[in-house]
Amino acid sequence: MPRFSIIIPAYNAANTIGDTLSAIVAQTYTDWEALVIDDGSVDATREIVGQWTRNDTRIRLAGHPGDGPSDARNFAAFHLAQGDILAFCDADDMWANTKLTQIAQAMVSPLVDGTFGRVAFFAQNPADARSLSNMPKTALSIPILMGENPVCTLSNLSIRREIFLLSGGFDRSFVHNEDLDWLIRAVGSGASLRGIDEVQVWYRASPTGLSSDLPAMRASRLRVLQTAQRYGYRPDSATEAIYLRYLARRALRLDLGRLEALRLSLDGLRQSPRAFCSPARRGIATALAAALAPVLPRALRRALFSH
Repeated sequence: MPRFSIIIPAYNAANTIGDTLSAIVAQTYTDWEALVIDDGSVDATREIVGQWTRNDTRIRLAGHPGDGPSDARNFAAFHLAQGDILAFCDADDMWANTKLTQIAQAMVSPLVDGTFGRVAFFAQNPADARSLSNMPKTALSIPILMGENPVCTLSNLSIRREIFLLSGGFDRSFVHNEDLDWLIRAVGSGASLRGIDEVQVWYRASPTGLSSDLPAMRASRLRVLQTAQRYGYRPDSATEAIYLRYLARRALRLDLGRLEALRLSLDGLRQSPRAFCSPARRGIATALAAALAPVLPRALRRALFSH
């Protein structure tokens, strides 16, 4: 059996799935299987993946009735995966070629249940990425997750399969924040997730993707808050300020209008100026960028922030 089962839900991913699979095939650690779960695509996704399966038997294509990415991931994890470690990847993201090697080294320890690395955000070319996800200096906890979730995307999560199965998988009723809901349940139940301070994922930022719907993200976070409260978490102004800073940075990166980042930054500063501005390289830089965004031409905004 392979050490890793890589799970890739795909829906109309013909334009990006080739880059994703190319990065997986380039991994320096070779003991893996890749399960591409087609979630009802109507473009050439299946045909493109089919070409890859003929060239590399480690890649498998499976159909799914179109119940969304969380259900597709659960289906693969519970019914298809054979590896000891599940590594999730979205069909429009790419991995560093050393990602699986670094995870395998970290998870030699039985005390490590899962890992995450750093994420580089890009719009067109991964080489142009300048914005990176945060790496916490302490163990991953529910307060950290409720602030600026350092895992950021399921493409950045690897977990022992037995831990994932015991958790019951992702809540398929979530459209946004299903990863955050699962992470809180896992950490709240005692799972240990280790951060690896290396860029492992290149995340394709799209102004039309699900992650660009910030009001929906804030609404779903209220559901996540209910999950966190079951484990004793109580919201505070500092954590809310950090979360609003995270949304402001996302609004800048995706260029979601002239004023959206400024509104979010002002909300965050009202919650807790100190938390919003610390560390300065993230907080003060975000506030200044949000203040400048309304007066900058759109082309210049995109050039400065959409990386």
